[in-house]
Amino acid sequence: MQAFTILTGLVAPLDRANVDTDAIIPKQFLKSIKRAGFGPYLFDEWRYLDHGEPDMDCTNRPLNPDFVLNKPAYQGAKILLTRENFGCGSSREHAPWALEDFGFRAIIATSFADIFYNNCFKNGLLPITLASDVIDGLFQDLQPEYQLTIDLLAQKIITPTGVAIDFDIDGARKYRLLNGLDDIGLSLQHAAAIKAYESARKTRAPWLFADC
Repeated sequence: MQAFTILTGLVAPLDRANVDTDAIIPKQFLKSIKRAGFGPYLFDEWRYLDHGEPDMDCTNRPLNPDFVLNKPAYQGAKILLTRENFGCGSSREHAPWALEDFGFRAIIATSFADIFYNNCFKNGLLPITLASDVIDGLFQDLQPEYQLTIDLLAQKIITPTGVAIDFDIDGARKYRLLNGLDDIGLSLQHAAAIKAYESARKTRAPWLFADC
């Protein structure tokens, strides 16, 4: 998993509340568990004017010109600014997969659905919760080519005018993101201890390993 330390990136505004995971990545794309290749189908029903199916070539699909991520000013955005209850609906982990594969590294919102929020940290995405009046201010200030800097270690968002906005994050989740550790990576930090335990257990109870 890619580590998250300091990010300076273009901000894309998605001025909607209660964006559910079926809007983020529609159900027909859940057949694959490869964790990659979902970016072209992110917000599929909003980005395109036709119906999307898995393995479609999206390069020639008709785009919805009114959808924010199709506008030239927001191409290459790494930070998504949105409203309350982002990621509600079903618990599909494909939603953060699609956001990350599209290029987003952070999502700033008033609130997140719990399961989606947890899944973000497992996939290298930083979900940041801010008060509604702060979110309102960011939407008001936002214009094409608007960038924010997110310093995870300092837990601050820096605006183009130099204003610093503090945000909270659980210490364990912060550690995982700073070090690029998913669940497997976190476990592998204790690989030596795991191997030592298994070796000792094999000595104490060899019958358990008779067929190994």
